[in-house]
Order: sequence, then C-alpha cells, then structure tokens
Amino acid sequence: MKTRKIPMRRCVGCMESKPKKELVRIVCTLQGELMLDYTGKANGRGVYLCPNAECISKARKKKAVGRGFERELEPEQLERIFEELSAYEGENP
Repeated sequence: MKTRKIPMRRCVGCMESKPKKELVRIVCTLQGELMLDYTGKANGRGVYLCPNAECISKARKKKAVGRGFERELEPEQLERIFEELSAYEGENP
C-alpha cells in the first residue's frame, strides 16, 4: 500500500520545515497586495508562517516576510497581516 507524501514547507519565522497544513500561507498578488491564504491555493508568490505568537514576532523582527517576497513591503500592509495572523492564532488552538 502506498503512503501519500506529506507536502512540507518552511516557516519564515522559526525556519523549521513542517507539514503544509500546519502553516498559514501569506500571498503577495501580482498587484502587490498582501493577504492570508487559508486554502493554500491562491495565485501569487507565497511564504509560510506558523500561526503562533513566537514565530510571528520572529518573522517581524527579521523582516522575513518581505525577504521571502524579495521586495520592500508597505509597513501598513505588514501590520494588517500580522494582526490578522494574531487573530487567527486565537481561533485555532
């Protein structure tokens, strides 16, 4: 019997590889808009982040989200994304 391969992705906060389903994807669309992608299928370049406060603060300090997209991001966009992530973390244990 074949076992399915579990897709792994690296968190930009803690730099650990984890199953894709455990991480939240942040997408930068072609128009330069940032958004959380809960489905993991939205168009655009994506970076992955653990939905916990520790990884969120590490990613914020290292400016890892902008580096993952290889571009300078608007501070307002980043703040909104980090706030959404913090709210998302509160919903999921």
